Amino acid sequence: MKWILYDIGGVLEIVDDDDWPLSLHERWSARHELTVTELRARLHAAELPDMALRSGVADEYWRKLGAALGADSATIATMHSEFWDAYCGKANVELLDHARSLRDRAGLAILSNSGDGAREEEERRFGFASLFDPICYSHEQGIAKPDSGAYLTALRRMGASAEQVLFIDDHEEPVRGAEDCGIRAILHRDNETTIAAIETFLAT
Repeated sequence: MKWILYDIGGVLEIVDDDDWPLSLHERWSARHELTVTELRARLHAAELPDMALRSGVADEYWRKLGAALGADSATIATMHSEFWDAYCGKANVELLDHARSLRDRAGLAILSNSGDGAREEEERRFGFASLFDPICYSHEQGIAKPDSGAYLTALRRMGASAEQVLFIDDHEEPVRGAEDCGIRAILHRDNETTIAAIETFLAT
C-alpha cells in the first residue's frame, strides 16, 4: 500500500508559519505596552518549556508566560485563544477533500512539527483523526523535522517502507530531510500542483 504523508501548517491548514508568530508578538507587545524586543526578552527570561518537543507542559508554559507579562487570568485566556487561532489558521478544504477521495487508494498520515495542545485544538477544529492515521506530532514524539528520527518514527507507525511514501511539506528543509531518508517528497506551493503530484505518485 502507498501512503501520502502530509504536513499540517501551510499544507492541510492555510496559515503562514513564518509570519504568524511575529504578528502575534506584535499584538501582545502592544497590549502590554512593550516593544516586540522587550516582550521576547521577557519570554526568554521566563524559561518557558519547549512545547514543540514535550507534551504535558502547556499549563506550565501559559502560567510562566502570564507571570512574565504580569497578565491576569482573563488576559491569558485571550492570549491562549489568539495563539491557537493564529497557529491553526483555517482548513485547506480543497486538499482535505482530495485526501478524502484517496481513502480507498492509499494510507493517509500526518507528520507535523507541533506545539503541546495541537492535537486537541486541531481535532476540535478540523477533525483530522477521522481521515489520518497515524498523526505524528513532534511534541508527542520528542523529535522534529528535519531530524531523520521524525521520519523514521512516522514510517514505523505507518508500517511502511520509505519507497511507499510521498511526503508533502511547505518548507524546503523538511522536504530534504524526508529525501535523505529515502522518502519521495514534494514542496507544497499550491493545491493544483500538489494534487497532480499525488495522483502521479499513486499511478506509478
